[in-house]
Amino acid sequence: MRIPLWRESFGRLIVHVDIEPLSDVPFRAEATLRSIPGLRTLAVRGSSMRFKRSQTSVADGDDSIGLIVCSPSRSRMSQRGYEIELRAGDAVAILHSEPATVTYMQGLQFGLAVPHDALAQRVTNVDTLAMRPISHRAEALRLLMTYLKSAFNEGALAVPTLRDAVLTHIHDLVALAIGECAPLGESSASAVVAARHSAVLDYIAAHFQDPELSLETVARCQGISPRYLQRLMASSGRSFTGRLNELRLQRAFELLTELQTSTQRISDIALEVGFSDVSHFNRLFRARFGDSPRGVRSAGRGNGCAM
Repeated sequence: MRIPLWRESFGRLIVHVDIEPLSDVPFRAEATLRSIPGLRTLAVRGSSMRFKRSQTSVADGDDSIGLIVCSPSRSRMSQRGYEIELRAGDAVAILHSEPATVTYMQGLQFGLAVPHDALAQRVTNVDTLAMRPISHRAEALRLLMTYLKSAFNEGALAVPTLRDAVLTHIHDLVALAIGECAPLGESSASAVVAARHSAVLDYIAAHFQDPELSLETVARCQGISPRYLQRLMASSGRSFTGRLNELRLQRAFELLTELQTSTQRISDIALEVGFSDVSHFNRLFRARFGDSPRGVRSAGRGNGCAM
């Protein structure tokens, strides 16, 4: 009885679609929804299923434009007599005001919906761009997904003083993703700057332990110039080197106060977090935490420190 209940309460009442399981194996579904004025998101993972927004469903008056992103496998979409298949990371825009079918095969499928008026102000003839495949290689799509991840992880959309600016950036990035825009380059548009900054911070966070990581390396991987990257970092009030060292020092502090690393040499910890010069590490550590690495370890673990 759980499947009919899920199809009714989640499918018809919440997201206004009919859901049809497509697999003979025991059905499984997991969905995460977020909704604030100006943005709705839905992440679905589970067994193969088909979402159908029928003529009856569109009577709800929702004229939002949806962007569906397929990851990491594939999905099929049909609307306005067109049918396309999306593969890992690709996306497509659909119109909630018209019947549509989304066949979800496997993996994670992510969708967002923004008000029609918000995109109509940014893209000419936005309705004509529905069902146009958007490659996962498209820079605007990549920046949008990185920015969304950052906004959700940092809770920016839950902060009233930040919400309007973040929503504006998201609407701008969605418009760039579905529109046939020129390469973004080193744009000074606030949405592009914010998204590129988020992408840079994500990259640094993922690679800070690499001792060879440099401003030039990050700039090259992000497809921007070192000078532009410096300006992005300056906008946050912390330089590239300052951000990199902070992540390394924070990780070193964690390792020094963990029981399982109590026998690991301090010099090895310095190397592990990305410092190739142990003396330099010691000086930065003392300046950051007010004590030497050896002193922090000796003071006991788990006491915490102002971060």
